[in-house]
Amino acid sequence: MNYLQHLPRNSALPLQSLSGYSGKPSCVATSLAMVKGTGLTRRSIVFAEAASGSVPSTADETSKINDKSETYSHDMTAAMGAVLTYRHELGMNYNFIRPDLIVGSCLQTPADVDKLRAIGVKTIFCLQENSDLEYFGVDITAIREYANSFDDIQHVRAKIRDFDAFDLRFRLPAVVSKLHKAVTRNGGVAYIHCTAGLGRAPATAVAYMYWIQGYTLKGAHELLLSKRSCFPKLEAIKSATADILTGTTRKPVKLKWHGTGCSTVEISGLDIGWGQRMPLSYSEEDGLWILHRDLPEGRYEYKYIVDGEWMCNEHELITSPNQDGHVNNYIEVFDDTPDSNAHEIRSRLTSDEPDLSSEERAKIRQFLESFADEVHED
Repeated sequence: MNYLQHLPRNSALPLQSLSGYSGKPSCVATSLAMVKGTGLTRRSIVFAEAASGSVPSTADETSKINDKSETYSHDMTAAMGAVLTYRHELGMNYNFIRPDLIVGSCLQTPADVDKLRAIGVKTIFCLQENSDLEYFGVDITAIREYANSFDDIQHVRAKIRDFDAFDLRFRLPAVVSKLHKAVTRNGGVAYIHCTAGLGRAPATAVAYMYWIQGYTLKGAHELLLSKRSCFPKLEAIKSATADILTGTTRKPVKLKWHGTGCSTVEISGLDIGWGQRMPLSYSEEDGLWILHRDLPEGRYEYKYIVDGEWMCNEHELITSPNQDGHVNNYIEVFDDTPDSNAHEIRSRLTSDEPDLSSEERAKIRQFLESFADEVHED
């Protein structure tokens, strides 16, 4: 059994940092706005129903929350590659995916605990980081203390960074392990939530159904979408599945930007997420901007930011246009060790319609049940 090597997590940037991305065409690159930069098909996602939460008492407070919702929705759309909308002011919203599994948005007040107890929830599973809670002013301490004052419901936290498919990939095994143990312990219905319930929570639910409840990845995804409009990152789940079964091998990569008439070159995406940037170093000897990085196996999409403009590099691999015509650079990292079957397993598990053998399912379940609980709840 290969145990995952947990990587250091880069600190997240403020949500507002995604606002206002733009770019212009270049003779050596295709420049795209950040909202077009993920290479994924856009989908309009809204909520027809919302379970009522607490409503601000004054017009000024309502206006501030409206503004925060607008900014959050804009940033979520930019980072996720789909048109996503979340209205915090409408209160908690959710959907039953299965009789024992709910995916929804964040709890906002202790009163939301009572609403979940009334529909049979025994485990509240929170994926938010502290910065997510602070952004909308959610008092997680009050919610946790109220929930844990009852003996028929438990509040559990397992953090994943928002808008970051790479962090999702590497945190999923620990997170699903903690979810599985909580559900086994508490029984009843599990309520999985992030902030909006559109990315991290749906992905965790799909991985749980895939790894623990016996669904194919396609079947779990289709069931989820039949109940809730959302946008889980399936590639992160596929890669996490392969990581559990094959381990993670790092390989050195070198990315280059050809251009002397610029003052700064950065990269976004890759393994740091679309909300962060890494600078390239200029080599006088080579006349190139260069980034050296060790990456675990997998496929990574990224874009260059040259003097503030988002661009694709025509000298590196470029994705096929999605339905909106948008493209990214990408790189594929794989284990080329002779006589290793890890590449074949990873290729199969990251294909369009992967499935697990009974032996692989048993290995994953054993891995998750023996996983040391390292997900802090502070």
